[in-house]
Amino acid sequence: MSDNLYQMNPQQRFSDRAEDYAKYRPSYPSEAINSILEGLEAPERLIAADIGAGTGISSRLFAARGVKVIAIEPNAAMREAAITHPLVEFRQGNAENTKLDDNSVDLITCFQAFHWFNPELTLKEFARILKPKGKIALIWNERDIYGEDEFTRQHGKIITQASGNSPIHSRLDGNTRLDGNSYELINSLFPNLDLYSFSYQQAMTKEQLIGLALSTSYIPKEGEIHEQLINNLTNLYQKYSDERGFVYLQYKTSVYLTSQN
Repeated sequence: MSDNLYQMNPQQRFSDRAEDYAKYRPSYPSEAINSILEGLEAPERLIAADIGAGTGISSRLFAARGVKVIAIEPNAAMREAAITHPLVEFRQGNAENTKLDDNSVDLITCFQAFHWFNPELTLKEFARILKPKGKIALIWNERDIYGEDEFTRQHGKIITQASGNSPIHSRLDGNTRLDGNSYELINSLFPNLDLYSFSYQQAMTKEQLIGLALSTSYIPKEGEIHEQLINNLTNLYQKYSDERGFVYLQYKTSVYLTSQN
């Protein structure tokens, strides 16, 4: 099987996960949003295109700052599960064909999504729709499975076991999402690619811990492996939950930033 994730039906593979995605996926640290907006005009003067917006988790973070956001999402189930915001407009489209006008947006963001896109076609499309001096931000939350937090490390092992050696999990978990080919393509079109890293923590109840796992496209939603996953996560929760009933998953949030000439 090809290791190109954009060849693995990315536009439809989350259709049965949309509700869990909307309810249980983590947000992003405010410092990451600050780094993206730094150097741009006042937020209320900006138009951002959030590409592969999913259920709008990231779109709403920018809208909360006053940015007008066009959320591009090809999956109808994800758009329907989104929580609305007056400054967020969802549109059907994809990274390779956003259907946006030339030079029409100040900022392009991709949260937890760029690895699903054809990088060559996507970056050409980004160059087309981005205004001069505009900015592109590619962002990923990655579980800090190599850090010092034992809960996060044990959680990573449980998810790896439940993945059944999925090539998607092998490609993504604990690795940088921006591969060498994509990195070279970005540098050929846009200058000054910088990487910023921020720490983030997601507090979860048992329901949220299980829901987060089930929002992942390669995790089974029924059968023996599913039942074992639920048992393992329940045991993990019981071992590590605090007096308030929460466990805490540690992330490293990576922000790749570049700009238009």
